[in-house]
Amino acid sequence: MSEKLRLRFTKEGRAVYISHLDLMRTMQRAFQRAGYGLKYSEGFNPHPILSILLPLGVGTSSVCELMDFQLAQETDLAALPDALTAAMPEGIRVLETYPEGRKVRELKWLRISGVLEYDTADVLAVRDGLQRFFAQETILIRKKTKRGEGESDIAPAIRSIGFAAEARRILLSAVISAQEPTLNPDLLVSALAQLAPELKPDYAEFTRQAVYDAEMKEFR
Repeated sequence: MSEKLRLRFTKEGRAVYISHLDLMRTMQRAFQRAGYGLKYSEGFNPHPILSILLPLGVGTSSVCELMDFQLAQETDLAALPDALTAAMPEGIRVLETYPEGRKVRELKWLRISGVLEYDTADVLAVRDGLQRFFAQETILIRKKTKRGEGESDIAPAIRSIGFAAEARRILLSAVISAQEPTLNPDLLVSALAQLAPELKPDYAEFTRQAVYDAEMKEFR
């Protein structure tokens, strides 16, 4: 089978603590255990043709991860998700496989959800404060880069964001830039820690819900 294929999968529960490199190894082993041979590249250092479109940070869960791969033989794509899921660790579930769709460069936006927990704060006041904070035209933060520490304005990378109060926590829903620039959801908390510490949560977790192109059409 020479055509490239795309696989959509979830990464939840304990699996969120698997790093990107370990996830790549996990995927390779799952194909082997399920009895599917991956096609290898040519050259002096051949490697399996397998790539995750948008690497996921440790601790973040997702229900919309995408991976491209090639198989060494023809196979029934309809049977592949269940066979691979059975070979995966807990928390990783293959939803579907299909011929490779759109190019990675067309992927632009991510829809995320988040839970921000507060031990003692008035969540109604915090909710209003969060709305005001992220409505600013400029949110300039310090962040680490390959060249050291620099400044970055994350406001243009936030297409939309909203908050709802619930018990001792805030539920977040946002659409953020997936690439060019990439906005890691953890930077939303970093922005609060640096610029509005009174709004910083005591605990935060995020989940990728969907991926889109520049026109907000679902990316496949």
